[in-house]
Amino acid sequence: MKLKSFAFLLLICSSAIAQQTTAEQVAQLSLEEKIYLVIGTGMNVPGVAKGAEAPQAIVGATQDKVAGAAGTSYPIKKFNFPAVVFADGPAGIRISPTRPDNPDQTFYATGFPTASSLSSSWNVDLAQQIGKAFGIEGRDYGVDVLLAPALNIQRNPLGGRNFEYYSEDPVLSGNIAAGFVNGVQSEGLGATIKHFVANNSETNRTALNTVVSERALREIYLKGFKIAIDKSNPMAVMSSYNKINGTYASENEELLNQLLREEWGYDGFVMTDWFAGTNPVAQMIAGNDLLMPGTDRQANAIKEAVENGELDVAILDRNVTAILNAYKNTFAFKGYNPSGKTDLEGHKLIARNAATEGMVLLKNEAVLPLAADVKIALFGSSSYETIAGGTGSGDVNKAYSVSLLEGLQNANLKLDEHLTSAYSIYMKEERAKIPPKAMFFLKDELVPEKSWTKEELSEIAKENDVAIFTLGRTSGEFQDRTDEGDFSLTRLEKDLIQNIKYAFNAQGKSFIVILNIGGVIETASWKDYADAILLTWQPGQEAGNAIADILSGKSNPSGKLPVTFPIQIADVSSSKNFPGTVLDPNAPKPQNIMQGVPSEELYQEDIYVGYRYFDSFEIPVSFPFGFGKSYSTFTYSDLKVTNEDGINVSFKVTNTGARAGKEVAQLYIAAPATGLEKPNKELKAFAKTEELAAGESQIINFALAPEELASYDSTASAWKLDEGIYKILVATDSKTINLKAELKINASVVRQTKKLLAPTKEVSILSRN
Repeated sequence: MKLKSFAFLLLICSSAIAQQTTAEQVAQLSLEEKIYLVIGTGMNVPGVAKGAEAPQAIVGATQDKVAGAAGTSYPIKKFNFPAVVFADGPAGIRISPTRPDNPDQTFYATGFPTASSLSSSWNVDLAQQIGKAFGIEGRDYGVDVLLAPALNIQRNPLGGRNFEYYSEDPVLSGNIAAGFVNGVQSEGLGATIKHFVANNSETNRTALNTVVSERALREIYLKGFKIAIDKSNPMAVMSSYNKINGTYASENEELLNQLLREEWGYDGFVMTDWFAGTNPVAQMIAGNDLLMPGTDRQANAIKEAVENGELDVAILDRNVTAILNAYKNTFAFKGYNPSGKTDLEGHKLIARNAATEGMVLLKNEAVLPLAADVKIALFGSSSYETIAGGTGSGDVNKAYSVSLLEGLQNANLKLDEHLTSAYSIYMKEERAKIPPKAMFFLKDELVPEKSWTKEELSEIAKENDVAIFTLGRTSGEFQDRTDEGDFSLTRLEKDLIQNIKYAFNAQGKSFIVILNIGGVIETASWKDYADAILLTWQPGQEAGNAIADILSGKSNPSGKLPVTFPIQIADVSSSKNFPGTVLDPNAPKPQNIMQGVPSEELYQEDIYVGYRYFDSFEIPVSFPFGFGKSYSTFTYSDLKVTNEDGINVSFKVTNTGARAGKEVAQLYIAAPATGLEKPNKELKAFAKTEELAAGESQIINFALAPEELASYDSTASAWKLDEGIYKILVATDSKTINLKAELKINASVVRQTKKLLAPTKEVSILSRN
């Protein structure tokens, strides 16, 4: 009887606690409990300096709650606050597939296409569908907060983590991110948009000062985050490693409080990137609520700062409140018991469909789709070890990955078995020579290409109808790519492409190149040798099946480029300064790869990033932003533009081909340069049609608010519309305009802002004048 009474009393107390407001709960927390809530429980990383371990709090560490998760929060017994689990996941929930306490069960996650692939679909609804699948898997596996999506701008093709980022354009990035976040959070999993902001290179990223103008920050690097927040309200924002005009992002009060919260009205919480920043007290003051993964040094510094008056406890309360308000929406706080089982079968179908929608047909000289009876000579190491995704925090522990070889076999396409057997032996021998990676986030080593003599290729061509060569590239964290042998092809790769072309074309047969890459590569020097080029990006675990769907004609390609393919790396506007300059050339190189050497990167190209630069300065490119072919054809007609309660644009898209297919319609605006200097044109909206049958049409409607057409005047600290003629351009890519109209708009100040994040040094920026 006494035990029952005690249990009933405990239930009443717990219920009363649960009914308390966050403010009431915060008021009852001790200083130590508050500190535990603003830091994580740590992360075991080889090479982390002494003092960077997590504090072993009496409330208990929970690093093993979900094996392989990136981090957890501390539980607080006073209010029965459970541990909250954070997991990486730009391309899938990154957790361990095995758990010591459950050895008979696996916990594999679906490996979805990378961000570059997803954005190539230009399909917000698809992004939401994928996000929903993420949400389900996170829920089922015990994850509370997803550390994705990442929507930094692909400022330079050599960016090491470009595979995790959506585009060179903030409108495309922000809208795809918003769709993904809405899908994730529809299932109750919290989403985190990252890395806030201007974290566009990997080299020395933890000690890099990004020097960038207010206008470029506002129009290019912040805009995608603003769109994602306005359209999806993510649970969290992750601040970036780098400094912005002299101040670390995680210690930047202008960025995190004055802009993010006060100007934008964001009401979620902010966390650091892992081990980011140097001053935990400054991070607290700046509004960086949660320090991850959490260290003993941070806890001691915060406690000492409160006790000596350097840190007002009211600031700590503010940060704890923001964290708890978010945590109360997590599965853990709602008492959800994860099943440990999820719908991997259903999600692999979503992954396969997403992969096909993100593939971009760059060239097709009436070669694709393949006839059912063709015999294929399959070349290239990446045809046999097809790259599903990048490495580092963007990697996924998936149950399997389908190679192109397997995908073609699954599609019952006929292959040259003598050739595939030779490659099988070669790949096994060469793979055995490559040592295992020292750390999981380093990029994978690919098997070098197998060389073939011209005589061998001629003999192979006699026995086959078509040749396919897959070119592979991968990258990872902490290091950017290089031009030689990465962006540019190796001598062996160029010779292979040229020699396969000559061998097969000499016998009237075709040659197809597959680009299984994470970021942009050079194509101009060799693209004429290929009869067809299919860009697959890194398409996830269903890679081979999805590629086969496109090659066979089961699926009609509908992807468009989210980035520009330049002729050479020197043509890229940021190449002069990427990835930054070490301030002291004699500075010792840290032994720990996670530590950087103090460096500075000048964004002298300013607003002229990607197509904004190439189009404005008339720089020829290999493939333009927004480009992509189809097995069908589409026409545009009936353009109507009105300027009532905002600008409204409508037009008709018609499938004039023989196959059903989807088209991506892109709306660009060419603004007058009557006041501020402007790019030649800028993407303002886009839409993907439904699958249109042959002869079928769809009406596309866009509605633009005045601010979407405005430019940022850093002198006046305001978004402005300049008076003049605005050209409305409906296009299939940034170079191909299908419909045009003009609209006269009067000058106005759309929105006044504070002067924030201004450079502390004068930098010469690129100008058309």
